[in-house]
Amino acid sequence: MIRVLVVDDSAVMRAFLGRVVASQPDMELLGASPDPLLAIDRIRRTPPDVITLDVEMPRMNGLDFLRNLMMVRPLPVIMISSLTREGAETTMKALELGAVDFVAKPASYDQLEQNAQEIADKIRAAAGAQVRRRRAMVSQPQPALKSRPAPLMPSAPAAGLRRVIGIGASTGGVEALRELLTNLPSRMPPIVIAQHMPPGFTETFARRLDTLCKIHVKQADDGEAVHEGVAYIAPGGRHLVLMRRASGYYLRVTDDPPVNRHRPSVDTLFRSIARAAGPKAIGVMLTGMGGDGADAMLEMSRAGAHNIAQDEATCVVFGMPRQAIVAGGVHEITPLPDIAGRLEALALS
Repeated sequence: MIRVLVVDDSAVMRAFLGRVVASQPDMELLGASPDPLLAIDRIRRTPPDVITLDVEMPRMNGLDFLRNLMMVRPLPVIMISSLTREGAETTMKALELGAVDFVAKPASYDQLEQNAQEIADKIRAAAGAQVRRRRAMVSQPQPALKSRPAPLMPSAPAAGLRRVIGIGASTGGVEALRELLTNLPSRMPPIVIAQHMPPGFTETFARRLDTLCKIHVKQADDGEAVHEGVAYIAPGGRHLVLMRRASGYYLRVTDDPPVNRHRPSVDTLFRSIARAAGPKAIGVMLTGMGGDGADAMLEMSRAGAHNIAQDEATCVVFGMPRQAIVAGGVHEITPLPDIAGRLEALALS
């Protein structure tokens, strides 16, 4: 049984999350605490397998609690995040501190009920996640937005572009993408990314990455041309598709139905890359729950692409890479710290 501790100062959220957990045959509700200080005592007495954690609570901020927990007794934590710009910034910080995943807190109770299965799935994935102890972090100012020249414009039509890189990720992918993208040089082929994420979070995510990376990172816009030295992240809750025309590659952002229960879907992005780029593509499957992208990665392989899967030891959840490997579309299995170097070697050779 997966033992779950709910930490939230909202009685409505405690009751709702408690019902979600109680309705699952493989889960048990250990308790529901209104603040972190009460939760600490529960954790000492009976450690849970997963914690759901709100941020704004009395007596101790959720981020402070998370920071201390990850240094002293690391446990899988799912953040309950508000759909505001401030909430998105806080969520990104929580993932940097070691939270496994997050759930966006909708505005209405009806929307909460619609998300019950997704929350249960995330708790299940978190229970199997690899959580590592974090060293004490010295408080540092956020990096200022770096100055950079304008992104390099395509100098040849699509057929002349050397490479396009496609990346898929889900649970644990926010931090995996940060590690991967920050280690890439400024001159890289265009990179298109499908990270499972709800609306309201990807713009903040892209902006935070852009302050850290040598390449330019942005949320993808419908109809925009694709340039070298730029990474494009699918907007939360929308599909990203790579298209090809005489002057080069461009992007479509659509509201088509979810694929594999996801929008954005890695399958949708990877299939479009197989069609548009064929042997000029490189595919990367990072940490994530489920099998989204596995079939399409095989299509990329059959179209001549070279595909990389993150190895199990460095994944938070090995589900998506494992399914891609089993499907037969992966050419190499690589630890996360080595993927940037492999991409550079493959793309710029």
